[in-house]
Amino acid sequence: MMRKLSVSTLVTLDGVVQDPGGFGETPHGGWSGPFFDDQAVQHAYEHLMASDAFLLGRETYELFKEYWQQVHEGEYAARMNSIRKFVASTTLSEPLEWNASLIDGDVAEEVAKLKQQAGKEILMYGSPTLMRTLAEHNLVDEYQFWVHPLVLGNGKRLFGDGFEQASLKLIETKPLNTGVVILTYQPS
Repeated sequence: MMRKLSVSTLVTLDGVVQDPGGFGETPHGGWSGPFFDDQAVQHAYEHLMASDAFLLGRETYELFKEYWQQVHEGEYAARMNSIRKFVASTTLSEPLEWNASLIDGDVAEEVAKLKQQAGKEILMYGSPTLMRTLAEHNLVDEYQFWVHPLVLGNGKRLFGDGFEQASLKLIETKPLNTGVVILTYQPS
């Protein structure tokens, strides 16, 4: 039985996924903050706790590592800091900090091997370039799009130019009190 790879992404109505946490990538970074209430935190916590591996691209790894290594309060932070991480990068080298390992070789092959290992879910936040690679190889089992009632007008898009056509099946719709809607899809 294969492990499930779940991609969870914060996205605006116009498809922007860049800098929702305010890590300094863009002038309008941190746009998801006002929408992250207790209900959103609980959902994110449950999703994180259902996983025992965290998959990241290099940019997301570097941004998250810098932020989360400084946060130590609460169960979410404890889990985020302790969960095993796998980083896709052609520029980083071992050893990596923050309980992380570098994915060596072909990313799709290595993630396919990781999915075959025993364990809980594999969770991935953001990382649209990595998501594209994994989707092209049919390795993503679930997408959770946290659609925020906000239009930014520019920034990295969830499905940028060149993304192959794909059909998805809606599995669940979960509206949050802040107006965010979590849409859960599986590949058709």
